[in-house]
Amino acid sequence: MPWWSWILIWIALVAVSLLFYGVLGVRLFRQFTTTLRELSEAADRFSHLPAPAGPDAVPVTADAGSAGGAALRPAPGDAVFASPARMRHDYHASKFARQEARRLRRMQRKKDRGQPQALRDIEAG
Repeated sequence: MPWWSWILIWIALVAVSLLFYGVLGVRLFRQFTTTLRELSEAADRFSHLPAPAGPDAVPVTADAGSAGGAALRPAPGDAVFASPARMRHDYHASKFARQEARRLRRMQRKKDRGQPQALRDIEAG
């Protein structure tokens, strides 16, 4: 092989590698601009925080099968600004309400079927 063919081979390798890095750079730039655009959209969407709930919580009617009438549901984002003790209390209160609703549905279902009631259901009521 003549000596000038090595020069052509190296020029071709450098050109292909530069082309590869150029294409890689363009792809990276496009992904970066897409990420920045989505980040700015998310910042616009989340820049308006809802008012913290408290006395002005959103009233929500309960399910047909639940024991309570109307319940208060905290506004979205309330958990971020509320105290941990209040959130723990709300969690345990809603958990107890769900358990009680399940117990009442279970008792009604057994009553409808004519089955004997469980002693734990009768003692809890």
